[in-house]
Amino acid sequence: MTTVSPDDPGVSAPSSPAVQTKTSVRRVAVASGIGTTIEFYDFFIYGTAAALVFPTIFFPALGSTAGTVASFATFAVAFIARPVGAVLFGHFGDRIGRKKTLISTLLLMGVSTFAIGLLPGAETIGVAAPIILVLLRFGQGFAVGGEWAGATLLTAEYAPPGKRGFYAMFPQLGPSAAFIFSSATFLATGLLLGDTNETFLNYGWRIPFLLSAVLVLIGLYMRLAIEETPVFRANKLAEEQAPASAAPTKLPIFDAWRIQKREIITAAGALASLFAFFYMGTAYLTSYGTKTLGFDRPFVLVTGIGAAVIFGIAIALSATYSDRVGRRRVIMGACIIAIPWSIALFPILDTGSSAAFVIGMCVTLAIFGVAYGPTGALLPELFQTRFRYTGAGLGYNLAGVLGGAIPPMLAAPLTAAFGSISIGVMLALLSVLSLVCTKRLIETKDVDMA
Repeated sequence: MTTVSPDDPGVSAPSSPAVQTKTSVRRVAVASGIGTTIEFYDFFIYGTAAALVFPTIFFPALGSTAGTVASFATFAVAFIARPVGAVLFGHFGDRIGRKKTLISTLLLMGVSTFAIGLLPGAETIGVAAPIILVLLRFGQGFAVGGEWAGATLLTAEYAPPGKRGFYAMFPQLGPSAAFIFSSATFLATGLLLGDTNETFLNYGWRIPFLLSAVLVLIGLYMRLAIEETPVFRANKLAEEQAPASAAPTKLPIFDAWRIQKREIITAAGALASLFAFFYMGTAYLTSYGTKTLGFDRPFVLVTGIGAAVIFGIAIALSATYSDRVGRRRVIMGACIIAIPWSIALFPILDTGSSAAFVIGMCVTLAIFGVAYGPTGALLPELFQTRFRYTGAGLGYNLAGVLGGAIPPMLAAPLTAAFGSISIGVMLALLSVLSLVCTKRLIETKDVDMA
C-alpha cells in the first residue's frame, strides 16, 4: 500500500507495494507553490521592467510609442517560447519524471533572469543589447513553458480524490505571490534609491533581477526535498512490465497530439482570455498607468500589490469551490463576467481618477483569479498519465501565445489607431472564444487520475 507522512490526508495513487513515498501532499503543495512563485517572480519582473525602463534602456532610438511596442514585443517572445518549452520539458517530465524536470526549469529560469540583470544597455553595446535581451527572454519563456504543468501535476497527482482543486490551488497561487513580490521589489528599490529616474534607469532596475538568484536557491532546496509522484512511478512500472507491442511511443508529444488533440486545442482556447486578462492587468496596465494616465510609479506598483492580493483570494476561493460544482462551471462564469467588463474597463480607466485605476486593476485580476483557480486541476485531469505533462503544458502554453503574447503587443498600436476602447473589444472577443471552448470541455472533477 502507498505510504505517506502522518499528516497526509491521503494521496490519489494506485495501491502498489512498489510505489511508496514518504512525501506528504502538504509538503508537495508548499514546494510547488514556492517553486511557481519563484519562477513567476522572475517572469514578472521582466514585465514590470518592460513597462517602466526597457524602452529607454534597450530601445532609446525608437521614441516613446515605438519603444514601448518593441519592449512588449520582447515580452511576447517568452510566450512564443513557452509551447516549445512545454514540448521539450513535457517530454522529459513524462519520460524521466516530474521532479527532475522541474529542477531543470528552475535552474534555467534563474540563469536567464540573473543574466538580464547584468546585461548592458544599448548605449553601451549597441544593437547587441536588445538581441541578447530577446535570447534571455526566450530562455525565461522556455523555462516557464515546462514549469507550470510539472508543478500542477505534482499536486494533482498527490492530492486525494475530491480535493484536487484545493491542492492544485497552491501552485496557482504562485503568480499572485510573484506579482506581489516583483512589484514590492521594484517599489522598495525606488524608495531606497530615492526613486529618481536617473538612478533607477542606471542600475536600480537591475536589483530585482539579481536578487532572483537567492530565491532560486530556496526553490531548489524545496524541490530536492520531495519525491516523485506515486501516479508517475506506478505508470512507469506498468510500462516496464508491459509487452513490447503495447509500449507507448518514446515521444509523448506524438501520443498526446494523436490521442487528445481536441483537448489540447480546446483547452488553449478556453484559457486564452485568462492569459489576456492577467497580462493586460499586470504588465500593460502598469505601462498604461504611468505613461498614458500619468500616475507616478509608486502608486501604480502599490495598486498592483493590492490587486494581486485580491486575485490570490479569488484563486483560492474558486479552486476550492470547483471541487464542489466542477471546473467548467467556475471558468465559464468568469468568462461571462469578463465580456462586459472588457468593454467597460478602458472607459473607466480613461476617467483619469486614481480610484478608477485601482478598481480597473483589481476587478481585472479578480476575474482572472476566478478562472485561474480551477485550471491547476482541470488540465492535469484532462490527460492520460503517460503524456499528461506534455498535454497539459502544451494546452496551457498555446493559450499563453494566444492570450498572453498577442494582446499586450497589439494594445499600443490599437490605442493609437482606434482609441483605448479597441483593447476592450479585443478582450471581449477573446472572452467569447474562451466561453465557447470551455463549454466544449468535459467536466473532470471526478476523473480518476491513476
